[in-house]
Amino acid sequence: MCHKLLQDARLYALLLKFDEDLAAEVRAAGCACGGRLDAGHYPRKPRGGPHGLGAKYDLRLSFCCAVDGCRARRMPASVRFLGPKVFFGAVVVLATAMQQGPTRQRASRLSDLLGVSLRTLARWRRWWAAAFRASRFWRSLRSRFMPAVDEHALPRALLGRFEGDARTRLVALLRLLRPISTTPGLAASGS
Repeated sequence: MCHKLLQDARLYALLLKFDEDLAAEVRAAGCACGGRLDAGHYPRKPRGGPHGLGAKYDLRLSFCCAVDGCRARRMPASVRFLGPKVFFGAVVVLATAMQQGPTRQRASRLSDLLGVSLRTLARWRRWWAAAFRASRFWRSLRSRFMPAVDEHALPRALLGRFEGDARTRLVALLRLLRPISTTPGLAASGS
């Protein structure tokens, strides 16, 4: 079922709409110097989504100040991209959640279904288990969940905290994670 969700173009259209809304807010706010923000989107080559999404899904929305001498960049948060990871954030979250309690057979099946190498799946498990759990972002966020989230079952335990079907829960988690889409090293706070 989750594999079908990850191949559903409607999910990516919804995530793109959220990203466009976040970008519109950043652009409307303008630059700190008072200048106008011009589009400075750049291409990404995200993996894991359905074939034929179109070029607009591969753009990371970003802006650049139009004032000479400033040219500051502003990158809005994203629900499509989980920081610098090559795969769409939805794939990183669901593939990791689906392999929890991993067996070699389950990991191999996920690798085949999603086109993700076993090494990459293992790296994502380590990221959730170590880097994410130790991050400033997670430390500032985890106290919001009562009872406490089972940190050994991330991200599956987080997905379980949201109401609705699989798509609704996934989108809610990606929206929660959006601050880390722009801050290197998980330095963002969850506030």
